[in-house]
Amino acid sequence: MTDIHNGLKNVEILLLDVDGVLTDGGIIYNDDASETKMFNAKDGLGLRLLLDAGIQVGIITGRRSKALRHRCRNLGIDLVFEAVSDKTDALKDILKRTKKTAEQTAFIGDDLPDLKLMKKVGFSIAVADAHTLLREHAGMVTSAKGGEGAVRETCEAILKAKGLWEKTLERFS
Repeated sequence: MTDIHNGLKNVEILLLDVDGVLTDGGIIYNDDASETKMFNAKDGLGLRLLLDAGIQVGIITGRRSKALRHRCRNLGIDLVFEAVSDKTDALKDILKRTKKTAEQTAFIGDDLPDLKLMKKVGFSIAVADAHTLLREHAGMVTSAKGGEGAVRETCEAILKAKGLWEKTLERFS
């Protein structure tokens, strides 16, 4: 647990995959070919808490989705990279924009397209139901599955590791 705490303490930016991390991985196509995604409200609050604490949040996904763009606008996430074939290219752009380093970056993934990026960041996280290879390479594996609180669990762990949890809770007391 100390290694996880030390790894999370340096996080200044949290990057996330979408399908299987912010969602349970299910994709619903409607008759009009539009796509529906279901996001977890608790994950959303966790991301807002990070943003409010000054920790940046970004999305890197291989798919394109209007539902995702709407969710990100709602949460105040403006680092959104969609339809990305090589997620490490997006990482380079994000680090340039934010003036952060890879060592200050954490990434949450769930499947094989995330593995290369997980190896490039300072701290990698896999959701509980991630592919075995990702779990083996992760600095932390959440107890919650993707779309079921894994992001919230990660956000709280980051805030606690950085000594920001008690201050975060003050606004709810």
